[in-house]
Amino acid sequence: MVAFFQSLEKTLAAGLALLILIIILVGLATGQYVRVSDHQWWAFVMRWLHVLSGVMWIGILWYFNFVQTPTMPKIEPAEHRAAVTKFIAPRALFWFRWGAAATVLTGLLLAWMNGYIVQALTFQTGTVAIGIGMWLALIMAFNVWFIIWPNQQKALGLVEASADVKAKAARIAGLTSRINTMLSIPMLFCMVAQQNAGL
Repeated sequence: MVAFFQSLEKTLAAGLALLILIIILVGLATGQYVRVSDHQWWAFVMRWLHVLSGVMWIGILWYFNFVQTPTMPKIEPAEHRAAVTKFIAPRALFWFRWGAAATVLTGLLLAWMNGYIVQALTFQTGTVAIGIGMWLALIMAFNVWFIIWPNQQKALGLVEASADVKAKAARIAGLTSRINTMLSIPMLFCMVAQQNAGL
């Protein structure tokens, strides 16, 4: 059993199998079965995918800001920091940027499927909160792909850069990541408020 959970792929497959089992059991218990032709079902699946990718994106954003960035200067001796900069950070940045892309894509698809994409992006009545949340997420995703990632590539030595350029890039990436952390707070509020408070 321990060997099974040492594999991320097997763990994820088991999670999906458990989800399918729960869906079947709930259907049996309630008599409400999944109808794959039902628009509501697919809108729900898109919302679930949106939440999953959003957890990945914002979870890693908060990991960088709450854990990695404040801890790095405390790692002694300094040469041990290379374990983070050479191995952990590049891998985390992969999932970070693709989590951002998946969150935006699934969010836009969800808004389109539910017929409010134009209304939300133009702040029409009944979609103001979700519209603000969507624009904040779009700004944050832009920051990830066009500011944080290019600067982190330099800072981590994934692309050639002088020591001065690396230091400047690290500062820009760090400050932009902090801006995204700040924006994530109202963005998450707006996303939840629209559905639950009707703002």
